[in-house]
Amino acid sequence: MMELDPMDLLRSNLSRVRIPEPTNRIYKQECCISFETPRSEGGLFIDMFNFLAFGKECVSWNFEKTGNPVYLHIKQTKKIVPEDRPSKKPTLLAIGVDGGFDNNDTEYEETRSIVILPDYVSLPFPSVELPEKVRLAADGILLAEGAERKEQVAAWTAADTKQVSAYAVNLQQIGDGVFIPPSGWKCSQCDKTDNLWLNLTDGVILCGRKNWDGSGGNNHAIEHYKKTGYPLAVKLGTITADIESADVYSYPEDDSVLDPLLAQHLAFFGIDFSSLQKTELTTAERELDQNTNFDWNRIQESGQEVEPIFGPGYTGLVNLGNSCYLAATMQVVFSTQSFSSRYYISQNLKKAFEAAPADPTVDLNMQLTKLAHGLLSGKYSIPASENDENANVASSTKTDNQEGIPPRMFKAVIAASHPEFSSMRQQDALEFFLHFIDQVERTHSGKAEPDPSRSFKFGIEDRIMCSSGKVAYNRRNDYILSLNIPLHEATNKEELESFHKLKAEKLSEGKELSSDEVVRPRVPLEACLANFSAPEEIHDFYSTALKTKTTALKTAGLTSFPDYLVLHMRKFVMEAGWVPKKLDVYIDVPDIIDISHMRSKGHQPGEELLPDAVPEEDSKPWVNEEIVSQLVSMGFNHIHCQKAVINTSNAGVEEAMNWLLSHMDDPDIDAPISKGQGSQSVDQSKVDTLISFGFQEDVARKALEASNGDIEKATDWIFSNPDASVSSMDATSSNTTSVPNGADLPDGGGKYRLIGIVSHIGTSTQCGHYVAHILKDGRWVIFNDNKVGASINPPKDMGYLYFFERLSD
Repeated sequence: MMELDPMDLLRSNLSRVRIPEPTNRIYKQECCISFETPRSEGGLFIDMFNFLAFGKECVSWNFEKTGNPVYLHIKQTKKIVPEDRPSKKPTLLAIGVDGGFDNNDTEYEETRSIVILPDYVSLPFPSVELPEKVRLAADGILLAEGAERKEQVAAWTAADTKQVSAYAVNLQQIGDGVFIPPSGWKCSQCDKTDNLWLNLTDGVILCGRKNWDGSGGNNHAIEHYKKTGYPLAVKLGTITADIESADVYSYPEDDSVLDPLLAQHLAFFGIDFSSLQKTELTTAERELDQNTNFDWNRIQESGQEVEPIFGPGYTGLVNLGNSCYLAATMQVVFSTQSFSSRYYISQNLKKAFEAAPADPTVDLNMQLTKLAHGLLSGKYSIPASENDENANVASSTKTDNQEGIPPRMFKAVIAASHPEFSSMRQQDALEFFLHFIDQVERTHSGKAEPDPSRSFKFGIEDRIMCSSGKVAYNRRNDYILSLNIPLHEATNKEELESFHKLKAEKLSEGKELSSDEVVRPRVPLEACLANFSAPEEIHDFYSTALKTKTTALKTAGLTSFPDYLVLHMRKFVMEAGWVPKKLDVYIDVPDIIDISHMRSKGHQPGEELLPDAVPEEDSKPWVNEEIVSQLVSMGFNHIHCQKAVINTSNAGVEEAMNWLLSHMDDPDIDAPISKGQGSQSVDQSKVDTLISFGFQEDVARKALEASNGDIEKATDWIFSNPDASVSSMDATSSNTTSVPNGADLPDGGGKYRLIGIVSHIGTSTQCGHYVAHILKDGRWVIFNDNKVGASINPPKDMGYLYFFERLSD
């Protein structure tokens, strides 16, 4: 058979070419299945029909799956640039967007061609000889903003939008006669002459906050706010004729804000803003500078050089902008046998792609497999300089770092159902871990593949004994063991007492403590675990035996021991006035722990169970105060939390939070809890509908009660509470005692080895930086975004999340 001319071959496939519409998502930065880019050796192939991008190895899989033969091939090769080229100064806290970091990026030359599979027949582009449809389609792809970039810019823009302060319009100003000179400023309480803030109420000039690395100010401006309550301050040196660019900070709103009356507020102190030139960095610019000069060794590894490590399992993750919470968590998750086996050892990229829907970028299974192969294969774990030169890994130098892989597509799909994780703002690593595990569990519901999230799952049993001597058992499942930190159990009380005396003396003398004089409490992990199991009094407990409220005693234990135990240290607490505070404390964590004594014993011979009865009409429903307190600690209203717990039948924190978030706008959300609330009647026809789906009647009723009669939400509640059919969520019930102890959960001995630590630096989970330390091949390794190296001094006493692996019996 005579071979077709390349141009004739292209014309015969014009039906498989589309001109992109403005609404089409076009991928051209990265392969949908791997981390290949236009700069990779084989370049990038963009399917001209579905606009998905593929690396050289994967494009043939797409052809086999879709039959789409025509691709726009883009290949970028490194340009030689003079070493003395000046760096561009970033103006936006972003990467890869206009005004953001350029990271001294190497410049590349780009070549394009039209490639037809399966024989990789190539035609040059641009070329007037190409069919008009192909030219228009290729131009449309090249001119369109890539889907990856669109998402990135939208997230950054949303994160960087300033709001008008609620305190600006009615700001009261005092201090007649206070005149602020146009230069020569100095903090009124120290010698600082930079990072100075003018309080817009009284005209006092004070220095800004001290940064985590010791730079910045001495906290005098914020201390002044705490004493006076004067809310707004403007940073001196940022005021110019473009008054909207001035850096105004609201202390009660804890954010940079807009002050629409700033010119008027400045004039009160004799400041003509039009005569001032910008001399000082704004908060955003200073944050940019700190990110540009970011040096992890100054934070955690004692300023020593960390030896880079390369190879399988040692791949870093590029920070997409405040994505360190995701990077640290996923590095530890994929160091576990359950996740590495599910998404790397037992599943190759081609298999995941074949099973994926038409758009693999929105498939969690595909993107987790892509991430697993990127992290664990070692393919991308090479020094950056060698990556540029396509050199051999074996010749890596000890002083070089790797580029890492960007988890863009994984972040997009895992965050699709969560607006906060979709943003570029910093997030709580704990919340992300629980959200991630929930999504993995949902994707495995009803499927044959083993669910790796089960390796973290365990049962908790609360034993409640009322003053009648009778008991009730309440079981629930969880993925993390959240521990309070009993500061009174500190082992260095004498040193702490001496420190507090020294602190008081220095304060009275107007002196500051040096960092090496600070003494922090040291609390053993054993004390935190003991605190979890310790008896706790429950007041106003309704006893079905006494038919009245009484005081009960609650103890907690584990019904099963998971393959991997995650301990969450509750370092963030709420002080009076809803002010969040991070406990400045060290936790002494041993390498091996034994929690065998924490196993719950269940219903014991001779124990009499509380009757399974409905409370009297004049009593309020029973509320699990432990769940309420956890929700309140997150900043929710107390009565809202109680209603959420009641309406989800005391199922757990996550269930209550989901109810709370979807009912915040209910007109009766602030109404007092009514008598009998939580035991509302259920429409029998809806119960029958759920029974027809195959659910048990008691489970159907419970789900409808928890979902306010919404069948769709009730169905989702049942799938989210797989144990609902065998365990009662009501503490007055005794049915749970007949359930086998952790029958559907992994279980084993109580001895565990510490294998991972996620540490947090900063005053809040919503700011700062997260880093992972992981025990690999017998040594501790630090994973700090794209930097991977041998840890010199792993912060075992500073962790926020601790990951333990169960030892074999």
